[in-house]
Amino acid sequence: MTKGIFISFEGPDGAGKTTVLKEILPSLRKMTENEVLLTREPGGVSIAESIRDVILDVKHTNMDDKTELLLYMAARRQHLVERILPALEKGSLVLADRFIDSSVAYQGYGRGLDTAAVTWLNNFATDGLKPDLTLYFDVDSEIGLARIEQNKEREVNRLDLEKIDMHQRVRSGYLKLAAENPERIVTIDASRPLNEVAEEALLVIQRRCLKK
Repeated sequence: MTKGIFISFEGPDGAGKTTVLKEILPSLRKMTENEVLLTREPGGVSIAESIRDVILDVKHTNMDDKTELLLYMAARRQHLVERILPALEKGSLVLADRFIDSSVAYQGYGRGLDTAAVTWLNNFATDGLKPDLTLYFDVDSEIGLARIEQNKEREVNRLDLEKIDMHQRVRSGYLKLAAENPERIVTIDASRPLNEVAEEALLVIQRRCLKK
């Protein structure tokens, strides 16, 4: 079995990771002969997309924190077995807009749930699979929320309605994860212009994952 390469893109709301992903995708496809799969969490497959709609619906402000966490895990499991694993088995380069670190940052540090329990659930849902590389796009919470406010094309979801202290806790969680996993997580300053951020992201991927 040929194993592909699995890269996740992480960051607090407004960091611009999705925009960077779209920006570098054409270049990545030129750099490798393997198929490049772009996917997202929660979502990526029909069942997980339906769960995404439930999680992010702005009408569901009364959702319990543990319910939210378990819904994310259910979506992750289905996405993994239906889309990510088959692609990796074919030797594809898989690019995921969010993966396991989002749950630790948002539901663990952000919501205040037990991070050890979140990590255990991640391992249960993924059978211990971790990305080969994670790019963490770091941006100050105030800057991120201002970007969301200015971007009229972006969907406003339930998490966008959270107060700033929630977003600050999420960012703090991401920074702790990056410090604890330096061999996997590379931090990129996402407060800079898009072209600079995209250039650095592409360079890191090329050096870490696409070396001949």
